[in-house]
Amino acid sequence: MPTVTVLVLAPAVTPDAGPLERVLDTARTALAERHREAFLAAGADRIVVRREPPDDTPFGARLRRLLAELAPEGLVVLGSGSVPLASAADRRDLVETARGNVPQALANQRYSADAIALACAREALRNLPDLTSDNAMPRWLAEVAGVPVRDLAARRRLAVDVDTPLDLLLLEGALGRHVLPGLSPMIPGPSDTDAAAVRTRLATLRELAAEPAAELLVAGRTSATDLRWLERRTRSRTRALVEERGLRTAAAASLLGRPNRRPPRSVLGDLLDRDGPASLGRHVAALADGALIDSRVLLAHRLGALERRWPPPEDRFASDLLLPDRIRDPWLRALTAAAAGAPIPIVLGGHSLVGPGVRLALRSR
Repeated sequence: MPTVTVLVLAPAVTPDAGPLERVLDTARTALAERHREAFLAAGADRIVVRREPPDDTPFGARLRRLLAELAPEGLVVLGSGSVPLASAADRRDLVETARGNVPQALANQRYSADAIALACAREALRNLPDLTSDNAMPRWLAEVAGVPVRDLAARRRLAVDVDTPLDLLLLEGALGRHVLPGLSPMIPGPSDTDAAAVRTRLATLRELAAEPAAELLVAGRTSATDLRWLERRTRSRTRALVEERGLRTAAAASLLGRPNRRPPRSVLGDLLDRDGPASLGRHVAALADGALIDSRVLLAHRLGALERRWPPPEDRFASDLLLPDRIRDPWLRALTAAAAGAPIPIVLGGHSLVGPGVRLALRSR
């Protein structure tokens, strides 16, 4: 029977990393240890937690090197911040898929993967190109390598990914319900001082979500699945701007033979181009009583899809926590100050905030 290796990729922080980057790194380190214990309990034979330098090496090139080094038979590969809400059954499904005798794959999401199980890994990935991230790997496997791919998209909890300290606030109270007995539920997050502004606004947004006369705006990479949840589980009305879904996989589109026809664009971004980032609060207050906004779509609209062109992670994380005084980039600082000073509660964040994390943000505690 083939053995299964679980490869947990944990990017190392740079020596000049800021305090919020280090908060995220500490949490991801704790999550990596949780993955190690939980995948062993799920039947994996070997767990490798690899801290890799945060350089420009494409995910595909990095994985090819690690495949040559580790020589796995079956493989589960994921980031340390991926699938933090995975259950024991979820992990067993991944391990059992990787233990197959013919090439097959199982991903948490087919179109934007964070965790992928693969049987006959070295054979299936023999010609893996320089994919920029793991998000597009299931599509490459299915459409280029000819490997059958299934996904667990119906288990929406598996789409949550810890990309920013804000995601740790969304997960407060949830992690303890999705761990194996004996695993510590404690994952460190931002300090109470740093988290205060966002906690206050999330509490207000949850109150608004229970108010039939209120209207909430969700803007960015949300999905039909998350909008259905909002329709069924909140009493407020929902206004949605669905933009730039697949942003992370767009960079790999040319490798799949379908290059994007246009750069990232955003309707809200167009308004900010015209009136400046300080106008955010005014525009959003004209649309809703509260808002969850995917700021990465606005950055991609302004600067392109490649994250290395955006303000540095420390700036983005401070923006997510509504701490404008700690942001060096003038445009992002002005945007964040506008959100923090808006007449309605606005929270800025990444994909989890407006996607799978929306139910964590708005669910009553």
